[in-house]
Parts: sequence; C-alpha cells; structure tokens
Amino acid sequence: MYKEMLWIFTQLPDDYIVLDTETSGLPDENGLPDIVTLGITVVSHREIAASVEFQIRPQKSIAAQAQSIHGITNEQAAAFESFESQWQPIADYLKGQLIIIHNASFDWPVLLDHVDRYGLKMPAVHGVFCSQKAAIPWAQSMNLPCSHRGPSLDTLTEALHVENFRADNAGIHGALNDCLQTAQVIEAINGMTNKRSFPLVRRGGRTIW
Repeated sequence: MYKEMLWIFTQLPDDYIVLDTETSGLPDENGLPDIVTLGITVVSHREIAASVEFQIRPQKSIAAQAQSIHGITNEQAAAFESFESQWQPIADYLKGQLIIIHNASFDWPVLLDHVDRYGLKMPAVHGVFCSQKAAIPWAQSMNLPCSHRGPSLDTLTEALHVENFRADNAGIHGALNDCLQTAQVIEAINGMTNKRSFPLVRRGGRTIW
C-alpha cells in the first residue's frame, strides 16, 4: 500500500554505493565520535559488485553503550589500522558515486570530520541520499514506528519482509551487514515500485560478494 509515496526511490540510479559506520559513541561536548568500522556495498546495474568492511583504530575510547551495539571492545579496536592509512581505498570506492546512507545526518558528518581531522581530501561524489529520511512518508502512512529521523532499518526490514542480517548475528550491528541490509531494503522497495531487485546469497553464515 501507498507505494506511490516511495516514488523518490524510483529516481535512484542503477549504480550506487551504500555506506555505514559503527562508532565509538555519540556526539558529545568533545565533538563527533570516532569511526570503528566502515562498511561499503557497491551496487552496479542493481547487482552487488562488492562489499567490504574497514576496521579503524579510534583515537577515542569506545563508550560502553556503543560497545553493546556493535560488540567491538577497546582491546580489539587497538589492533585495527589507522583511518588515514586506509583512506585511499575508501576514497576510491566513493569517487563519483551516489552514496546511500540510512541516517546520513549521522554517518556523513562523522566521515567528513575524519577527512578534515587528518588533513585528507574527499573525492567528488555524485551526492548523498538518506534512505531513512526518504522513507518517512511511506512509513507514516503505514503507521510504522518512525522517529524524527525516520523509520529504523529494523522497522523497514520487518515491514518489507526481507532477511534480517542483524537477527542472524544475535542482534549485533555491524557496518558490513548494515550496508547489505540497507541495499536489500532499497531493492525491496524497488521491487514494490516495479524496479528489478537482486538476489542475496549467504555463504557460511556470512554474506560474501
């Protein structure tokens, strides 16, 4: 029902990038949090072309609440590589692409803050699309739970009857799985609006492309 309220998704190109981050916490008086993991899923011609996760050593301590969400401890994160040492391959994925983020108002400023903090250069991108904001009219019409940011990824996953990767991972968030989850939600919406969607493949309990 109300699929006409999802029209904005029909304007998305066949090629796009999905990005997600897990961080050390929430913004506070000391500024934005640090990225702990950054996931990227590449969709080309509405098919998954690649999906990768970068593990990033934070400068700030991981808050207990954040650790309970993504399951990464400070001890584990201390062994990750620095952001600046991994920036070039991240930038190569983003260059010239439309970047889709579920809750872009959080993840994108955090990424830009890191680029500025380390004196790096952000490549030119086609744009940033927030799937959470874009889904608000449909979610409200369907009486789905919807905060001021929009419906959560879990809410859309359940409403669209797509596989819940978080449930497969004991409810733990992860940048890699959340990117794939967002791509799956977007393609489910495309299926509702008569745009072809891609099949997802599971191997050994983890999605690999």
